[in-house]
Amino acid sequence: MSLSPASLSNESESISKRRRTGSDAVNRPLEQPLPAPSAPSQVVPHIPKRGARACTACRKGKNRCEGEAPCRRCAHNGIPCIYEKPEKKPQILNGPSIERLSRLEGQYLVMQSQMIGMQSSLDRILSAIQAQQAMGQQQIFNNGAGPSREGPGFMPQPRNGFNMGPPQLPVDQLKSFPPLPGFAPPPHKYATYGIVPSTAPSSDDESEDTLPRSTLNAPIEALQGLANAAAELAAAPSAEPPRVKKRKRAEPIPRNAFPHVVEKGLVSDAEARELYNIFFAGCHLFIPLFDPMYDTYESLMERTPWTFDAILAVAGKIRSGNGPLSQTFYKCLEEAQGIARSSLFGPVVRKEAVQGMLLLAAWSTNGWLPSGHAMRMALDLGLHRALEKLADDSGKQRTPDEERDLVVSARIWLCLYWFDHQMSLGTGRPIVLRDENTIRHCRILLNHPMASPTDVRLISQVELIAQKTQIFETLVPLGGQVNHNTLSFIRRAMAALEKWWQDCDDLHRQSMDQDALLRKILAGELQYAKLWVLCVTLRGVAWDKMNFDQRELAFQARDAASHCLSVFLTSSEYRAALRYAVHDSLVTAAFSGLFLLKMASIFPDDVDLPAIIGQVEQLAQLLSEVAAERYALTLRIMLANLRRKLAERDRQQGITTPVPMPTMPVMPPPPFAQELIVPSPFNVDPTMPPPITMEELGFVSDRGCFSPSAIPLWLQEKSLDDLGLPVNGSDGIFLRMNGGNGWTGDFTPMPEAW
Repeated sequence: MSLSPASLSNESESISKRRRTGSDAVNRPLEQPLPAPSAPSQVVPHIPKRGARACTACRKGKNRCEGEAPCRRCAHNGIPCIYEKPEKKPQILNGPSIERLSRLEGQYLVMQSQMIGMQSSLDRILSAIQAQQAMGQQQIFNNGAGPSREGPGFMPQPRNGFNMGPPQLPVDQLKSFPPLPGFAPPPHKYATYGIVPSTAPSSDDESEDTLPRSTLNAPIEALQGLANAAAELAAAPSAEPPRVKKRKRAEPIPRNAFPHVVEKGLVSDAEARELYNIFFAGCHLFIPLFDPMYDTYESLMERTPWTFDAILAVAGKIRSGNGPLSQTFYKCLEEAQGIARSSLFGPVVRKEAVQGMLLLAAWSTNGWLPSGHAMRMALDLGLHRALEKLADDSGKQRTPDEERDLVVSARIWLCLYWFDHQMSLGTGRPIVLRDENTIRHCRILLNHPMASPTDVRLISQVELIAQKTQIFETLVPLGGQVNHNTLSFIRRAMAALEKWWQDCDDLHRQSMDQDALLRKILAGELQYAKLWVLCVTLRGVAWDKMNFDQRELAFQARDAASHCLSVFLTSSEYRAALRYAVHDSLVTAAFSGLFLLKMASIFPDDVDLPAIIGQVEQLAQLLSEVAAERYALTLRIMLANLRRKLAERDRQQGITTPVPMPTMPVMPPPPFAQELIVPSPFNVDPTMPPPITMEELGFVSDRGCFSPSAIPLWLQEKSLDDLGLPVNGSDGIFLRMNGGNGWTGDFTPMPEAW
């Protein structure tokens, strides 16, 4: 049956009427009854609209809610209609978006740094141009065209709306100040603030004196191009498999920022080679930092001008001996210390920088500060992880250059670890680094194909300082108390030191004979370690209050000091090598002699006085020959005190004998001691002993005497009964140096304001 258009229109009208009826029913209030249907038909139930959100009551009842406030259901039930604030869903970025965002941020930072650099360069250029214009105007004014800048009628014009300060004073009223030391960072590429000239053509309206706009807009345009390319790459679908990310190649180390002394023409190549040979004739045995097969003259000169200059400075001091220092020494030391000052605020990118700083600290009398800076440079470069990487047996293959880099880094770290701990224990300062895990695999160097002949010496030093650190931390809290537990611990410590010496001597024996220098040094370090342990135990104990156990420990220390001194004096190799020794080795010999003199002063009847005096005089003369006058003069002062005390004892026994004079050859006093000498008619306290004369010290008589205030407390009469090691270590035992930079020589006094 077909439908006519009229029937279709009637049917559509009836449907629209039904829709309007339903709509009117929804809009009526709930209290008004609905009209009765005209025909018996089925009533369609009301279904509310679904809103964008539901109130709390409808959501709990799982009912449909219109999303309006209030909804019909809450209004009908008479309850408050509450809508909770919807939580914002975090926008999840995919991988390409995150990567693109990180790239854009990095490129923005690079562009920002470039713009800051360009701005600073523009400021400097503008200042230079204004200075030139001001000079030209000043010349015009002085020629009669205007008032002079120095005249009373001239007032400086403000710039940018700000007054630049009061007028300058005349030249004759200005104070002159010395120039500041060079602390500028090296011009690495990480700190390049220069403007790179652009080759792009500029527009016609730009003058030659201004930068083209294309130069200023180039970073922004490059950044925009990179961002667009990254967006297109991320949006384009790719059917290729994902690429395996290659390992990032290490960034090449920038070129050296400072030239060495040979390149600057301060030292000739022939003299530099002579000094290099002097250093590697013996210095590298006391600071085993180098491998002579790898650290050749040409290699060091090319890789590290800092270390190269430091090596020449140390060798120049050794070559001068106890004579006047050469100009080569001063030039090399000035260059090395200048580069060292620049490293305080600049980036350190070479491990050889740690070598250079460590050399300057080892041959200086105040190496505590430079060694601390070297320690932090090493930590910043990650040298403390080199041994752990060498011991990693995960099968990872390394190139020969990477292997060499790890071996050199491990050697530098071990030497620095030993020196820093030795400085702390020797001067009574706290230990900075206490992580023993960084030296756990130290013996791996001994069997490495790239091992150095001096690595066995380095390993023995590191293992000894680790044991001394543990002993020190156990004995210091005791405060000189000696009981059964203390004696038991000392016996175990002595046994551990003997075992250390036996193991390390076996390692040395594999490539050295009995009279080799390194084996003699090892034997001397064993005896000094025993002496050091016993002196730490006896700290603060007076001899007249010693019990039996403390007295026994004192005589054990005397035997250790005597054996240590015998190693120095009986070995011709050791005597000849003292000219190359660092201050730590010189302290070992000098303190042994001082302790024997104290024992002779306290227990004169229980020791061999002539033998002790003869040994110490021989040591003092030897130290004077190797330019170690700080330690030789300290021994001479102690010898003079001992002779006076022995003469006073004989006088009390009725034996009248003059104070014996030293049997050492008479020599002039050292240059650094001139400030410590006072005129002979010196007014002193009558209750105090008279000052020591130059004759008693074994120097040429100039009718002067040694200043009593310059004598360290540990050597003075009131402290002669104290056998323990002072709290400040060697700083409280030996004479203080007046040099401002820790090196003996004719240096300009440095200010002490900081």
